[in-house]
Amino acid sequence: MLQLNYSVWGDGVTLAVVFKGAEGIVLAADSRVTLTAQIGNEKISSHYDNATKLLKVAGQDYVAAVTYGLGALGTKTPRTAHSYLSEFEAELVGANCARLSVRDFADKLGKFFVKQHAASGTPAQAPDMVFLVGGYDVGAAYGLVFQVKIPSDPIPSEFNANDFGLTYGGQNEIAMRILNGVDKRVLGYIQKKFKLKDSDMPNIDQEIRKENQLAIPYQFLPLQDCIDLSILLVRTTTQLMQYIVGLRGVGGAVDVAAITKVDGFREIQAKKLRGQRNA
Repeated sequence: MLQLNYSVWGDGVTLAVVFKGAEGIVLAADSRVTLTAQIGNEKISSHYDNATKLLKVAGQDYVAAVTYGLGALGTKTPRTAHSYLSEFEAELVGANCARLSVRDFADKLGKFFVKQHAASGTPAQAPDMVFLVGGYDVGAAYGLVFQVKIPSDPIPSEFNANDFGLTYGGQNEIAMRILNGVDKRVLGYIQKKFKLKDSDMPNIDQEIRKENQLAIPYQFLPLQDCIDLSILLVRTTTQLMQYIVGLRGVGGAVDVAAITKVDGFREIQAKKLRGQRNA
């Protein structure tokens, strides 16, 4: 009998991006789900490329989320974050929630998934299910971005509060190297090599980025360029992973949406259910 490990997306697998630009918020994510199976004493892995990690809630047209990290709650009957959306929507309707602020939406999303996590029997050693939430408050000139980590840190943490730019999570080493000239593994090597304290590393990270990061004026990029750059990061990660030896946790179609203060949520590109492809 095939017994499946609890981990569907492993910790750090997928690439989820939220771009806070001057003209709007862009959300993008790949579609790969990485599955670990236990057959006797042997663990094997496989992947499938049709997962939905871009999450839009009905009735909340100025906010959305992308997810990475743990891909499903529960072990015997695992459920993805996307599969819970109808229940979350019903909870908001039952509470008579009109248009929520971005922070309130992130807070309610976090509280909802804390309850689902507790009820699912997900093992304590499982990685977090992480959400990056982006959107616009009523009358706001610029968008907001928050992170929620389930179950370790469900209180929304704001990113790019006073500036513009990219927030991304998951298997993001390639994106970090492209944009910043350094990734976490390089920083870990430097710390170990030179026996540095944890408190030393943020300044070192900033110094390396200052000298090596791409000179991109994020605050001036039009919305289309924000969309193009977000897609580029996910697609380039997917393409380079075709050649590496190791976990290939990013792949499949890139789902993308934009949110603006006037038009709200707009689907830019998204995979669709389909029948048989004709030759």
